[in-house]
Amino acid sequence: MQYKSILFLFFFALLASCGPFNKLEKSTNWEELYNGANRYYQEGEYNKAIILYEKVLPVIKGSEKAEMAEYNYANCHFKTKRYIEAAGYFNNFFRTYNRSPLAEEALFMHAYSLYLDSPDYNLDQQSSREAVAAIQQFVTRFPGSASYERAMEMLSDLEDRFEQKSFSEAMMYYRLKDGLYPGDFYRACIINFQNFIKDYPESKHNEELAVKLVEVAYGYAENSAFLKKEERLNDAIRFAGDFYRRYPNSGFTSEVKKFESEARKEYDDHMKLKAEYNERQGLQNSGQVTSNEN
Repeated sequence: MQYKSILFLFFFALLASCGPFNKLEKSTNWEELYNGANRYYQEGEYNKAIILYEKVLPVIKGSEKAEMAEYNYANCHFKTKRYIEAAGYFNNFFRTYNRSPLAEEALFMHAYSLYLDSPDYNLDQQSSREAVAAIQQFVTRFPGSASYERAMEMLSDLEDRFEQKSFSEAMMYYRLKDGLYPGDFYRACIINFQNFIKDYPESKHNEELAVKLVEVAYGYAENSAFLKKEERLNDAIRFAGDFYRRYPNSGFTSEVKKFESEARKEYDDHMKLKAEYNERQGLQNSGQVTSNEN
């Protein structure tokens, strides 16, 4: 039985190798290859169409038939979800045939392919930035396109991913501030929170980050050396004032007031210590002067 199964598979493979596609693939008749590639494309046999287009495209390059073949070749890659390759071929098509009736669609498909290949927000966003550049190129070049609104929706989605990525990174530093070396992470928190609020002024996360900015600034000041404490406590108090102005009706006001109150109390205590220190230094200096005079 095992021998018969192996024999059956061998004959099946032999018959397959003699099928229409395999015969066509071995053909040297470029018109036959071209027509076959178009036929497989129309039938949705995109992988077979790719193989045949690759054989015929170098032969027909520069001819009238090349334009449609190159567009179909790019679209075959898109249909088989090879988005990076598709993006490259659509872009090449646009640059080669920028006066073609298909040029607008090709440029959109270039951007759309990059958009579909872009990763989730928690991964590296380099390819997403390339997609943004491609979308911006499309909407600038074809502002009246029927695909304009769709392109803008894609752009908005990518910007949301950048925002979420930036927020996630800021919160990572916030979590790390309770580690072994909090000073560096407190400073990183302050910088990242401020940059986020500046870069995304309409973000839904801004109120939360404004609260955490006061908290972190106070924590940073509290853990600072004596000579840095005054300046950093003032920063915490200033951030609290900024919060009240931006969010006068916030549900987090009581939380911010707590951090501000603690910062002001510590500031007052610090200034008393500073005054005592300066007084002692003054007396010490005065004593040294008297001693020298004697």
